[in-house]
Amino acid sequence: MRTKIIATIGPASSGKAVLTSLVRAGVQIFRLNFSHGSAADFKALIGLIRELEQEYAVALTILQDLPGPKFRIGEIAGGSVQVDKGQRLLLGSCPAAQSASAPSDSLPLIPFEHQKILENMEEGDCIALADGALQLRVVGRRAPLLFEIEAMNSGIITSRKGLALPGKPVNLAALTEADRRNLLDGLKLGVDAVALSYVQTPEDVREAKELIRRHGYAIPVIAKLERRNAVDNLESILEETDIVMVARGDLGVECPLEDLPAMQKRIIRACNRAGKPVIVATQMLLSMVSSPSPTRAEVTDVANAVLDGTDCVMLSEETAMGSHPVETVEYMRRIAASAEQLLWDCPRSPEMSADSTVPDFLAYSACLLARKSGAAALVAHSTSGATARLLSAHQPSQPVFALTPHRQVLHDLNFSWGVKPCLIEEDGRTHLERVENFIESYPPFTSGELFVITAGQPKSGQGSVKTNLVKIYQK
Repeated sequence: MRTKIIATIGPASSGKAVLTSLVRAGVQIFRLNFSHGSAADFKALIGLIRELEQEYAVALTILQDLPGPKFRIGEIAGGSVQVDKGQRLLLGSCPAAQSASAPSDSLPLIPFEHQKILENMEEGDCIALADGALQLRVVGRRAPLLFEIEAMNSGIITSRKGLALPGKPVNLAALTEADRRNLLDGLKLGVDAVALSYVQTPEDVREAKELIRRHGYAIPVIAKLERRNAVDNLESILEETDIVMVARGDLGVECPLEDLPAMQKRIIRACNRAGKPVIVATQMLLSMVSSPSPTRAEVTDVANAVLDGTDCVMLSEETAMGSHPVETVEYMRRIAASAEQLLWDCPRSPEMSADSTVPDFLAYSACLLARKSGAAALVAHSTSGATARLLSAHQPSQPVFALTPHRQVLHDLNFSWGVKPCLIEEDGRTHLERVENFIESYPPFTSGELFVITAGQPKSGQGSVKTNLVKIYQK
């Protein structure tokens, strides 16, 4: 299987026995959701994952997912309130409700204390609660920080549910003060990548990268696309970010649901063209939280994400709190493997554009050569991982073995489709010599098989160079 699986760890999967089964089932990226815990809560879990990494001699990537500026309502009197379609309620600050000149005791109050959001709210704005389960509309302002709202459908509102303003730009940085503290704590614990929630601009990504650099670390940043204006800014965000996540939960609240499939395809296509890994997330096999098997619609959804060109598919509640975490991963693996077979049966020609660079053409040539020659694998010496990611973006049917002397790059490459990262020692040999030695000494490769090599071959007396060579090699 070439598609990578990300499993979110929670109460259902944090024990060593389940983690071991997840590794055996094919998980190589573990997501720690900092919306539901702090560094102290995850310290022991990170230690367990590192133990399994040593035990199974495989790079396991730990992904820290930061909560970002998610807006939540406060504590509702009695814990919840039943709302009927057309019912009027109040939304806003508790002190504002108490001091408002208009009588407010006849309408239930939904506490919401985010002053900047309330200051920018206007009559006619749409409000979505609980990932869009309840839709409301602002019908009037009662006080500077208090609004009268009307329910567009029936439902139950419970305390601390998330609130969104679909289609309305929110001028808040993706990295909150709490995120900054969590990120620094995560770096100290040894996380391998960080996901930023509610990214809207490239500046959000730059801010996180600068913070990571300033403290002496170098890990990839994942931009989670959850707001409509983030999709509008996709090209500029792609220039800054290392990886993109199509976070369909909040994105499905921000835009009409019928637009979501096409939006997902456009994002994946843009990431493939840019050579940046892309993750598809949210409710992929949600029914398996309680059911031992997925629905037909979920199977089709996962398969279509693979056929669209995603690098990774992500499981959230399914593995964090579901009754069948290991079985869910096994189903995900089988669905992806079956979809990939269709890719082999109907291979796509690699895309090249007018502004393609020399490394782009080298990757294109290597993948085309591998397909035409029937090579067993592509083998790349990739010091930074860039060459391997370019090869991956073309989705060759052959696996891409990426040789790197850097452990961090080893973990970074777990996000790239079809890439098998391998750690090698830095020595006096050239890149080409290291690759050829790897092919000769790697037991699964058999004598007589062909391999397509990419490497940096220096001229006589020249030091290390970037990738400049494509070669067919027979073991």
